[in-house]
Amino acid sequence: MAEKGIILAGGTGSRLMPLTRVVCKQLLPLYDKPVICYPLSTLISMNITDILIISTPSDIGLFEKLFGDGADYGLNLSYAVQAEARGIAEALIIGEDFIGDDPVTLILGDNVLHYTDRLLFSAADRSETARATIYAIHVKDPRPFAVVEYDTREKKVLSLEEKPEHPRSNYIAIGLYRYPPGVAALARTVEPSWRGELEITCLNGLYLEADRLDCVRLPRGAAWFDVGRIDTLLYAATYFQNIEQLQGLKVACLEEITYRRGLIDRQQFEKLRAGYGADSEFGLYLDSVLRLSEETV
Repeated sequence: MAEKGIILAGGTGSRLMPLTRVVCKQLLPLYDKPVICYPLSTLISMNITDILIISTPSDIGLFEKLFGDGADYGLNLSYAVQAEARGIAEALIIGEDFIGDDPVTLILGDNVLHYTDRLLFSAADRSETARATIYAIHVKDPRPFAVVEYDTREKKVLSLEEKPEHPRSNYIAIGLYRYPPGVAALARTVEPSWRGELEITCLNGLYLEADRLDCVRLPRGAAWFDVGRIDTLLYAATYFQNIEQLQGLKVACLEEITYRRGLIDRQQFEKLRAGYGADSEFGLYLDSVLRLSEETV
């Protein structure tokens, strides 16, 4: 079964006003590229190329303008609308026909993950198709998030708790979830919360109750940002600026990622390069990617 991918790029972005008054947060710049390039690159790095982008009625056309059908990048992109912000779990219901009988990875469009060891992701592939996987990371203050209590000896999730006043651990579930076939049907059984939303923590709780939930805890060295606030958007931009300036290598550069993974050939890569100005910083970087690939052949 080929794994599908969904990026939920909806929401009102109210915490980022006035930046989000005319454009959604997933299209805001995060250093030198739109925010959505980061979760999209994460899916590609997980060998997922059949991807559904879900956004608001006013923003979905902008994503289509940005990426088209994805063919230029060797991807298969499709689009769907979430009419109102009715919760993360609703994305799986909206994408039910897209998912079909395949497993699916859901990532939030404002969650930015930087971790270069992709063996971590491949190791989490479900050997049992009935199991789900969540990803967790250690944070200083877990209270604003979904807290994961994990038994390291038994290697199992003990509890999930949304925004607890007294957290049982410092590990939180980030916006990256992998589900087995049938998840859309299970999501339909989730009752709306007091906010009127289908909470992803409630859906994950159903897998936990059935002893079908795995957790991958990201190690030290992994960086994760929820860029739904002004301060975290700035932190993330500064982080990636420092990484790219120090290393001379770009993060979440879709042209480079898809070229290096063999999703596009040199001719397609050069076509993408032609879309940038001759002296643009991004275009010059793509020139260096080609030179380096020639040197290592």
